[in-house]
Amino acid sequence: MESWKVNIISVWFGCFFTGLAISQILPFLPLYVEQLGVTSHEALSMWSGLTFSVTFLVSAIVSPMWGSLADRKGRKLMLLRASLGMAVAILLQAFATNVWQLFILRAVMGLTSGYIPNAMALVASQVPRERSGWALSTLSTAQISGVIVGPLLGGYMADTLGLRMVFYVTAALLMVSFLVTLFLIKEGGRPNISKANRLSGKAVFASLPYPKLMISLFVTTMVIQLCNGSIGPILALFIKHLSPESNNIAFISGFIAAVPGISALISAPRLGKLGDRIGTARVLMATLIFSVILFFAMSWVTSPMQLAVLRFLLGFADGAMLPAVQTLLVKYSSDQVTGRIFGYNQSFMYLGNVVGPLIGAGVSAMAGFRWVFIATAVVVLLNVWQLAVMLQRKKQQDEKRNEIAP
Repeated sequence: MESWKVNIISVWFGCFFTGLAISQILPFLPLYVEQLGVTSHEALSMWSGLTFSVTFLVSAIVSPMWGSLADRKGRKLMLLRASLGMAVAILLQAFATNVWQLFILRAVMGLTSGYIPNAMALVASQVPRERSGWALSTLSTAQISGVIVGPLLGGYMADTLGLRMVFYVTAALLMVSFLVTLFLIKEGGRPNISKANRLSGKAVFASLPYPKLMISLFVTTMVIQLCNGSIGPILALFIKHLSPESNNIAFISGFIAAVPGISALISAPRLGKLGDRIGTARVLMATLIFSVILFFAMSWVTSPMQLAVLRFLLGFADGAMLPAVQTLLVKYSSDQVTGRIFGYNQSFMYLGNVVGPLIGAGVSAMAGFRWVFIATAVVVLLNVWQLAVMLQRKKQQDEKRNEIAP
């Protein structure tokens, strides 16, 4: 078997354990913040948003540094650093005694994160370009699978064993990811992109056929992460609001957080193949518009079951959006700069993870839970408009080039 195929299988398991580990904690993090002594609605909403977002804010700041190191030392080292570092940081969170300690440890975790984006970049740099769409879609199912199992397992453990026990199990799973990476992934030498590494950011974009479209795709990545992250800080609290008499909020929150992953796992390979036939950009636009409709609908739910059904439908779109963006990034960049482009996209991904929870927490504190869904729908709708404009300009640019060509 070719080495890049072995790496895809190995990285798939590494991404699965990483997605499983991270998603175990997120659904009940607001409940942990409450357990640490934050009780008022406004303070709980804001601290939930801050503890969610600080990890990704730090990640966005340090990501270029890790990217530069990956260019020199290889991406396998970055995968080992991320899995081991996050295992230690999450283990320490189990011993937090107040919300400030949790906040600081979540910030430290941001210094060590980045396993899945680096895994994507490793695969994209090794797989034949004509198969990059299939490879990235296949790899995306690993994280999706982890996100399905993680909240359910985390919610069950939180309700039966206590919130702190989940941190111990999460750290152990990240150690499994570290061992898979250490013994199974072969990089085959340092990445051969030294020439691209000497280019300035301006020169990288000057080498692209559609630089403005690439920036638009970066923004789209940020918005996709934003619309997923904006609900995170208020999900458990909103479910508690919808069903105040329930005594297993953590498990219900975990189930509703995991539901989109089930449908995403179903849709990812199918919509990927559909994109190969009718165009990846068309699939991306259709799923973004579908998301807008669903977020508006979520603002009207009156029970956790209604929210679960709508989030299940949202998962069909989630399964296509990020792989579609990544496929377009590979399509419209050369081998010389693909690594740099993925690095920029990673920073926008982290920014979305910062802005989303802050929007969710802020809107919730000022206007209530339901307005979070409306605000998210409006942001995605604005992104649909800007992406449509950029795709139209690309089409016009192609038509002019065809007219000039003999």
